[in-house]
Amino acid sequence: MDGQAVVFVDGAARGNPGPAGIGVVVRTAGKVDRYSEYVGRQTNNRAEYLALIKALEIVLSMGVKRVTVFTDSTLLAKQVSGQYRVKSAGLKPLHTKVVELVSRFDGFEIKCVGREENAEADRLANQAIDRATP
Repeated sequence: MDGQAVVFVDGAARGNPGPAGIGVVVRTAGKVDRYSEYVGRQTNNRAEYLALIKALEIVLSMGVKRVTVFTDSTLLAKQVSGQYRVKSAGLKPLHTKVVELVSRFDGFEIKCVGREENAEADRLANQAIDRATP
C-alpha cells in the first residue's frame, strides 16, 4: 500500500444543526491512524464534508498519492463523485475545497458502505461530541 491510503470518514451531528464531531481512520502500509475532533454546531451534511476534508488533508501531509475513501453518507459519496449536484449554499464552499484537495492526488475514489463497515469512524465522531458537550 506504499503511497496509498484507505480512509474511513464520518461526521455526526446531534440535531440539525447541533453539536457535531468528525471521525477519520487512515490505513497506510502497516499503520492505522485515528483522528476525532469536535467541530461546533453543524448540520450532519456539513460534518460529513468536514470529516472528508480533514482526512484528505491528513493523507496529503503524509505524501499519499492514491486514496480510497469509504463513507456511510450516500449524499457525500454521490456529490463528491459528481453523481449529484451540490444545491445547498452551505455545502458549496466545502465541496469546492474537497474538489481542490482531490485534484492533488494521482488517484482518488470514494465509496459508500454500510454503517457497520464505517463503525469505527462513527464511534470516533461521537466520542468527539461526548468529550465536548456535557
